[in-house]
Amino acid sequence: MGKQLLWAILLITLAVFAGVGMWSWHRGWDRQGTTDSNPLEGLKDFGKVPDFLLIERSGRQIGLADLKGKIWIADFIYTNCPDTCPVQSAQMKELQNEFMSEKDLRLVSITVDPRRDTPKVLTEYADRFGAKPDRWLFLTGEKAAIYRLAQDGFRLGTAELPHEKRPTSGATHLHSPRFVLVDRKSEIRGYYPSIESDAIARLRRDLKTLLRRSE
Repeated sequence: MGKQLLWAILLITLAVFAGVGMWSWHRGWDRQGTTDSNPLEGLKDFGKVPDFLLIERSGRQIGLADLKGKIWIADFIYTNCPDTCPVQSAQMKELQNEFMSEKDLRLVSITVDPRRDTPKVLTEYADRFGAKPDRWLFLTGEKAAIYRLAQDGFRLGTAELPHEKRPTSGATHLHSPRFVLVDRKSEIRGYYPSIESDAIARLRRDLKTLLRRSE
């Protein structure tokens, strides 16, 4: 069991560094202020989310245009994930409940396992966390489109593990556990590790700042 736990931790670590590595390669931290102790946070400019079109758990199509003018927090999960996904979704639930009165806030969870995570499966998962349909979206769609959005759009590492490399913990996919904060103009403003309480506190701070702004 000890070896399996170490393997799971290694997978999570690789996912985090894969995302950071892709961001560094595409944009360069030298332009984002590397003297900051949290260079991927603090309402900096990390580029615009590209257009996309995916399927929400309700069955309706959701694209970037549907989120225009909204502030949103995105993350990547899959419903049978044994590692960080339950923590991510629990954190999302807390954010949903805390900011329930903020009509311009949306939470967006995107599956990295669309073959398994159909709208029906996502609905059952969302219900377990008390997700409000009008506030917290769960998206699925074509695998290629999702991975392109994750890797090229959000600069986050994502991969399906080969069967022979899958641990007995049940992990089938590799993905970043970071939350991504997006502003009303679809600009990415920060990345926050969902498994770090201090980072979530900084996310709340930056989110409140954006919500106070009209643009």
